[in-house]
Amino acid sequence: MTISDTAAHAASERPRAAVRPPRASSKPNGQWKIDGTAPLNGNEEWKQVDNGLSVRERIEQTYSKGGFASIDPTDLHGRFRVWGLYTQRKPGIDGGRTATLTPEELEDEFFMLRVRIDGGQLTTAQLRVIAGISTEFGRDSADITDRQNIQLHWIRVEDVPEIWRRLEAVGLQTTEACGDVPRVVLGSPVAGIAADELIDPTPQITEITDRFIGDETLANLPRKFKTAITGHPSQDVVHEINDVAFVAVEHPELGIGYDLWVGGALSTTPRLGERLGTFVRPDQVADAWHGVTQIFRDYGYRRLRNKARLKFLLAEWGTEKFRQVLQDEYLGYELPDGPAAPKPLTAGDHVGVHEQKDGRFYVGVTPIVGRVSGPTLAKLADVIEAHGSSRLRTTPHQKLVILDVPAENVEPLVAELDALGLQARPSLIRRGTIACTGIEFCKLAIVETKVNATAAVLDLEERLNGFELPHPISLHVNGCPNSCARIQTADIGLKGQLVTIDGEQVPGYQVHLGGGLASQDRDEPGLGRTVRGLKVAADGIADYVERVVRRFLADRDAASNETFAQWAHRAEEEALQ
Repeated sequence: MTISDTAAHAASERPRAAVRPPRASSKPNGQWKIDGTAPLNGNEEWKQVDNGLSVRERIEQTYSKGGFASIDPTDLHGRFRVWGLYTQRKPGIDGGRTATLTPEELEDEFFMLRVRIDGGQLTTAQLRVIAGISTEFGRDSADITDRQNIQLHWIRVEDVPEIWRRLEAVGLQTTEACGDVPRVVLGSPVAGIAADELIDPTPQITEITDRFIGDETLANLPRKFKTAITGHPSQDVVHEINDVAFVAVEHPELGIGYDLWVGGALSTTPRLGERLGTFVRPDQVADAWHGVTQIFRDYGYRRLRNKARLKFLLAEWGTEKFRQVLQDEYLGYELPDGPAAPKPLTAGDHVGVHEQKDGRFYVGVTPIVGRVSGPTLAKLADVIEAHGSSRLRTTPHQKLVILDVPAENVEPLVAELDALGLQARPSLIRRGTIACTGIEFCKLAIVETKVNATAAVLDLEERLNGFELPHPISLHVNGCPNSCARIQTADIGLKGQLVTIDGEQVPGYQVHLGGGLASQDRDEPGLGRTVRGLKVAADGIADYVERVVRRFLADRDAASNETFAQWAHRAEEEALQ
């Protein structure tokens, strides 16, 4: 077998699922349509009493006036999430104590507030409002997430009603941004403007959010529920790791519509979603989405929270039964068979300068690991408008895309964005690096992420200067095992944990290698491999990445255009150390 054959075989054999159906148990799983709706744990009890939508009135009328000490504990640790609010981590608590302290001991009296941005679609007027809230109420904090949201920190409950008023005045919201609900709908960042898109998914995203966000009947799901919709051939919404996803495809007889995927999610038991093999017309998308969501509500496992995701139900049922239940019990009609979307030929992060269908241009830029600030966002709004635009998008890759730029303004805009730290032509290391919130704010984290990843990027840009990388190397840095930064789907994924190096326990990361999704220009989406004993200290990211990238460049089969992921799956463990 040649090197190129080995690489291709490794890609095709890459693991796609790590979730087994639950073992048969004499205990009920809490599936409403099978076991009844009696709550089987404390979390299910409070959700049945009040699923969280009504807590807004208490926040506005009681808690914002009485302050943090007046908040009911169940509201604080449960229902607040439905309105995009989590308590953030108290400063100074090291990662070794994350698993030993209670939430009350870990939390500060400040909140993370998640602004819901469905499809990533923003105007400069909305951006200014977010910037103003960040500056006035959030100590200038602002992070662009890999779910197309913007997260603010240091928010006091006293200020939440005013923040909501400002957001809603410009058409933004925090409704169901967190919690056991349908969360933000990921959408193609170039919807409606890309010259090569198959269909603009904006009407489908709008119908879903208008009809169902805030719907009481869907506000008590077993756990979180994630959605993605794209009409772009780059498949730019990481559809394989969402609970439900719609990917544009052309049917030979029925025209343009969507390929329906279900059951993807990562965390500690990763599973890539699967196609149901159906073709969904654009006017059927909202109903199909509603049907899948109701299946999760009615049949999802509720007894154990670590099994309460749609991926576990799909693992038990399989795609054939899932499709039949969707059609028979929820849609009332059969969906036709449909083809799979072809492999993407371009990257899905949209970084760089690209011509729109109307002759203007969109410019995709890279803030390092998604970290920006209120003042930066305010300046960005000014710069965008000064160059003839009023629209931008967030992306599932912690990037920003500025739309509608006249040709003559492209290069001046690129220069001013670069001065803000938003590069349209970044290094391939900077372009491919994302990081979760980390120990700075997250109560689940064990290790710092944003600061460590930023330092590594800046260091690696110097170390690898002069080396020609064949493609962006995706480096995903996560502060705990829960994979908010998608570590199993990166070229190099770093999972935060305490590690022992030279006999001393220090903050560090377990290494995953060779993962990837369709939007990252991979032959076959798959999960990364782990190498036994391969750990990296928190301050050693740049050392490790430089070492393994240099080895990749030395060993790769350039004739077959072998990717890092292909090489990582065929390489001997010695090469990956």
